[in-house]
Amino acid sequence: MSHDMPSISARLRQAGFRVTPQRQLILDAVCKLGGHVTPETVYKQVRSITPAINRATVYRTLHFLTEQQILAEMALPNGRTGYEIASETPHHHLVCRQCGGTVEIADGMIRPLAEEIEAQYNFTLDMHHISFLGLCAECQEEK
Repeated sequence: MSHDMPSISARLRQAGFRVTPQRQLILDAVCKLGGHVTPETVYKQVRSITPAINRATVYRTLHFLTEQQILAEMALPNGRTGYEIASETPHHHLVCRQCGGTVEIADGMIRPLAEEIEAQYNFTLDMHHISFLGLCAECQEEK
């Protein structure tokens, strides 16, 4: 997974923010690690490059980049949170609470339900990323 730093830099500057060295390191770590990375994994990766960085900076930066829709956040098993570079097209995940496996599902599968909820409850959903927790086929067979 890669990130387009010139585009991200432009988006942040347009919103009145800078691309600090910490933000750059954390984005690079998320991309290098790939997939759905936890804050702890990002922290270890960044710390191997810059030992002076602390966990609070990593957590704050991940949260900030998610607010700016540069990263997407997802629920992982056991109450953990994962991050990935936000894609151009929204997608969601099925997450196995036993093995931790993930499957991406298209936004089109969820969109009709979201529209129905919005219409019925006069409520605007933030549909950037949804995770459904459950059991994958392999883990169901083991039970």
